[in-house]
Amino acid sequence: MMEYLWPGVGSTLASLMLFWAVVQRYLPFGLDDHLMKYTNILIGYIYPYIQIKIPEYTGHRMKRSDVYIAIQTYLTATTSGLAKRLKAEMGKDTKNLTYSMDDYEQVTDKFRGAKVWWSSNRSVSQSLSISWYPAQEEPRYYTLTFHRRHRQLIMDYYMSHVVEEGKAIGVRNRQRKLYTNNPSSNWDGYKKTVWSHVVFEHPATFDTLAMDPEKKQEIKDDLETFREAKDYYVKIGKAWKRGYLLYGPPGTGKSTMIVAMANFLDYDVYDLELTAVKDNTELRKLLIDTSSKSIMVIEDIDCSLDLSGKRKKKAKKSEDNTDEKKLPPGADKDDSTSKVTLSGLLNFIDGLWSACGGERIIVFTTNHLEKLDPALIRRGRMDKHIELSYCSFEAFKVLAKNYLDLDSHPLFKTVQQLIEEINITPADVAENLMPKSSKATAADKANTCLENLIQALHKAREVMKSKEAAVQLEETGSGETAKVDKDDAGSDKDDAGSESD
Repeated sequence: MMEYLWPGVGSTLASLMLFWAVVQRYLPFGLDDHLMKYTNILIGYIYPYIQIKIPEYTGHRMKRSDVYIAIQTYLTATTSGLAKRLKAEMGKDTKNLTYSMDDYEQVTDKFRGAKVWWSSNRSVSQSLSISWYPAQEEPRYYTLTFHRRHRQLIMDYYMSHVVEEGKAIGVRNRQRKLYTNNPSSNWDGYKKTVWSHVVFEHPATFDTLAMDPEKKQEIKDDLETFREAKDYYVKIGKAWKRGYLLYGPPGTGKSTMIVAMANFLDYDVYDLELTAVKDNTELRKLLIDTSSKSIMVIEDIDCSLDLSGKRKKKAKKSEDNTDEKKLPPGADKDDSTSKVTLSGLLNFIDGLWSACGGERIIVFTTNHLEKLDPALIRRGRMDKHIELSYCSFEAFKVLAKNYLDLDSHPLFKTVQQLIEEINITPADVAENLMPKSSKATAADKANTCLENLIQALHKAREVMKSKEAAVQLEETGSGETAKVDKDDAGSDKDDAGSESD
């Protein structure tokens, strides 16, 4: 019984120490030092316990403590069954609940014969102070209490054991999420609202991705190498991150490729909308608040922001056109415009701040590679460039297997001949392979879908030929026009010569 009472004595003694801090200022000089010395010795005999505080946030509340998260995971998995007050949350499979100790609850743990007490607490802001958090979101902290005779065991071995075990449990049980950044106008102080998330449950994998098998395996090998290369990146002095540039026409599977990468690596996905970021400072704050083992995605980078020098010209022209317009008092005409610059984005992906978190992949996608600034996509920033082009016959076979469960069919030869002649995206092929009736047999569904695809391929070939004919006619017309202009010029020259004579 006394074991459970001792930790509570610590709070009382802390209050006495606070009282002593107020009283000692009125004592004669030097007397307070002697009293404090002997008081500490006396307390050491009466209260033989040591306490360690682990706060939820570090670095001026900008980032959640990895140690706190690991301890929270460890206690949830190992000691929550001993707690009397629990919190229930949705588990990894979104079906079962997980339970953890509630605030102001205490549990015990044992390590190599030593008994320790863990308590969960919440910081309380002073009423007159400015808090970074809403009242219901005050930062928490854990307190570890143990007997002083176990000091070296706890500090040298137990804490390391808890953190390592907590991280391992977190990796096994974590529920992957898809994040998106909130508009800066919705941020509440900064914390808790910079990212919103939903459970990431997209089923796409490399097995279902319509792509040449050799190219697909090359990408998987590259991702696997990156995941296992922590020590190598430390050796060469680079941040543990890798950039991928996915480019190609619309409908070629760039977004699906990102999902396949996330499912292959078991990473979270952060979908960054640059137009919702006010400036470079907020861009860095977003990066700080991301976790490791994640993929940072900026889709359609060429459309997200104009990151070239042309943006300044456009902004200047816009200012000239709106100078005479009256704005509401206190309004800034640039408030609705993102001020993220190319320099800020480059620092985000390859500067000092890019090392935050570690084990991160950054993915850009674009439909127009030629529009991107070379500094943005050079090697070292976007390390691997992956072209996702039109559907090949090998990609078609993957889609036929996915949609119709077919490995072969008499119509495959016709499809192969047509698909090698024209450009058609995997998205268009997939739409034609989608069964339109649930009552037909599997064989009828396969025949109908393949015939629909062949018909679509024929139409696409006719359209392509019509375009080629139009281009050829235009070029021929341009040539004849140039020839007529040349003849007219020669005739005018002859006439001028005759007048001269």
